[in-house]
Amino acid sequence: MMGFSRGGQAALYASLKRFNTMWNKSGSEFAAYIPFYPDCATTFVSDVEVADRPIRIFGGAQDDYNPVALCKSYFERLHSAGKNVELTVYPSASHAFDNPLGAVPPAEVKGGQTVRHCSIREEPEGLLINASSRQPFSYKDPCVELNPHVGYDAAATEAAKKSVREFVATVFKLEQKNAAGQ
Repeated sequence: MMGFSRGGQAALYASLKRFNTMWNKSGSEFAAYIPFYPDCATTFVSDVEVADRPIRIFGGAQDDYNPVALCKSYFERLHSAGKNVELTVYPSASHAFDNPLGAVPPAEVKGGQTVRHCSIREEPEGLLINASSRQPFSYKDPCVELNPHVGYDAAATEAAKKSVREFVATVFKLEQKNAAGQ
């Protein structure tokens, strides 16, 4: 499962065993989870109990929409729990770095909302609270900010494409062609 931004958030948290039990009635499992620049501001109950599948998170160090620092702390918790997780951070990349139609340099998304300075916790199961106020979280909370940036980064895009191709080939045990196509 691969997703980008909000879809990256869905791809990341779809790995939670609790959510899979609640929503997956098919019995099928994803082979891997590949979230790109997800929002990692929320700490869910039992969020280190993830599927026994690899998780590969990709983000940009310059992302002020969904800062990769929030994913670093989640990555560290997963890694400490012995999960198969990797976090790749591209130093010059911002949010949506792989969109070739994106601005260079990154441009402000006027009116775009970001929870980059929010700490959202699930307490109890099913209720998201603002950890600072201890009140139910809302996009009207003071921690929600406006005007993050998005932009294209060609080098990060090519590096991410290469990493994802290699990862998928490994997961599905596919042969890879060399640069000459052989």
